[in-house]
Amino acid sequence: MLAELESLQQVNIASGATRFGLVRACDGGMVEVSGLPIPVGTVCRIATPQSDTSQTSSSVAAETVGFRDGHSLMMLLGDSVLLQPGARVQAEGVPGMVPVGEAFLGRAVDGTGQPIDGGPAIRAQAFWPLGGKREGALDRASVVEPFDCGVRSINALATLGVGQRMGIVAGSGVGKSVLLDMIVNHAQSDIIIVALIGERAREVSDFVRRHMQQDRRARTAIIAVPADHASNLRLRGAQAAMALAEYFRSRGQQVTLIMDSLTRVAHAAREIGLLLGEPGAARGYPPSALAAITRLVERAGNARQSGGAITGLFTVLADGDNHDDPVVDTARAILDGHIVLSRDLAQRGQYPAIDVPASLSRVMSDVASPEHLAHARDFRAMVADYEANRDLVLMGAYREGVDLRIDRALAMQDPMRSFLMQDHDAACSLAGSIAALDHLLEASPAPASAR
Repeated sequence: MLAELESLQQVNIASGATRFGLVRACDGGMVEVSGLPIPVGTVCRIATPQSDTSQTSSSVAAETVGFRDGHSLMMLLGDSVLLQPGARVQAEGVPGMVPVGEAFLGRAVDGTGQPIDGGPAIRAQAFWPLGGKREGALDRASVVEPFDCGVRSINALATLGVGQRMGIVAGSGVGKSVLLDMIVNHAQSDIIIVALIGERAREVSDFVRRHMQQDRRARTAIIAVPADHASNLRLRGAQAAMALAEYFRSRGQQVTLIMDSLTRVAHAAREIGLLLGEPGAARGYPPSALAAITRLVERAGNARQSGGAITGLFTVLADGDNHDDPVVDTARAILDGHIVLSRDLAQRGQYPAIDVPASLSRVMSDVASPEHLAHARDFRAMVADYEANRDLVLMGAYREGVDLRIDRALAMQDPMRSFLMQDHDAACSLAGSIAALDHLLEASPAPASAR
C-alpha cells in the first residue's frame, strides 16, 4: 500500500480544461476527427454510446496517423463496433511516447501496455519514444563478445555475438516456436523481452504459461498482439517491445529481444500503407512496409555510451517455404546473419531442424577463436558433402572409395546427427558446445587433404 501511495504522489495531474474532438467520418479502420489538432503518434480514446471518454474500459482506442483538410486522421487500435458519428475523442498519454520500466518485468501486456495476464494495471514512471532515439553510426559499439543462446548447434557452428541482430528463417510448422522456447529458457542475458506479433491467441496463452514462472519471470517481459487485432496495434506492439529494450539498454543492461515474427510486422505495415493509399511495389508490399522492418531491426545492437546491448532474434516466416519473398530478402540484407530451418530435416525427425550449410553468423569471425572457426568450417563442409550426395548414396549409385571427403562424411553421419539434435529442455553452454565440437572432430577420420 505504501509503494502505491508513493507512486501516486509522483503522478502529474494536468490542470485546465480538457480538449476533445468529434468523429466526422469512418472508412474501415480510418477515422476522421474534427476539433482536435494533436501530433502524429498520439493515442486517443473514442467514446462509445454506453460511456463517456473518462471510462476507458468502454471506449475505443485510436492512434493519430496524419491530417487532412484541418481534420485529424486516426487508425483504430481495436474494432469499429459501436463507433458512431459525433462521438467524443480525447487524447491520452504523452504523444509519441510509451511507458517503460521495471514494472513490465514479469508481466504480459498488449500493444498499448495494458495487462493481459489478469494482474493489476502497470504504473510505469518512465517514458521512451515509440520510434526510438536515433543514434549516429559511430555511437554503436562493435560486436566483440560471444552470446550464449543455450543451443549447441548455434553456439558451435553459427556463434552469436552480444548485440547481434539474427534472423530465424523458416516456413510454417518447422519448429520455429520450439527453437525460440529453447533460447528463452537457456539464453544468458540480464533481461529477456519477447514480442509475439500476429501469432495465434492460443500460442500466446501457452507461451505466457510456460515462461512466466519461477526465477525467469523476474527478468522476462512479454508484449503480445494476436493476429485478430488491428494492423496498427500489431505494428505498435513491435515498436513498444523495441522501446522497452532500448530503455534497459540505456541503463547498461544486456537485453535479449525475441520478436516473432518480423513477417507479421511487415504484413501489418503493408495493411497500413495500402489503407493510406500507398501503391504496392514488391509483390504487394509498399516501400514503407519494408522500410518499417528495416528501421525496427536497426534499433537493436550495442550502445557505446551506456555499455548496454540489445541482442535481437527475429523470426522470418518464409511463406510457402519461398526464401525469395521480399520480406525474407530485406531481412537477410539488414540482419547480421540467419538461421535457416529445413522442412526436410524436420520430416526426418531432426530437431532443431537447422540447415547448417545455409545458416551463417556474420560476426562469428569476430567472437570465435581461430581453432573454433576451423572446426566449424570442417563440420559444415562434411554436412554439405553428405547432403549434396545423399540421393546418390540412397540409390546405391555411390561406391565407397571414389571420394575420400564423401567417405568421411558418410562415416560421420550418425555422430553429426546426434550433435545437431538437442532435447527441448536440455541446455548446452557455449563452452560445452565448443568442447563437444572439438571432441567430435578429434574422433573423426582425417580429412582428405591431410592424407
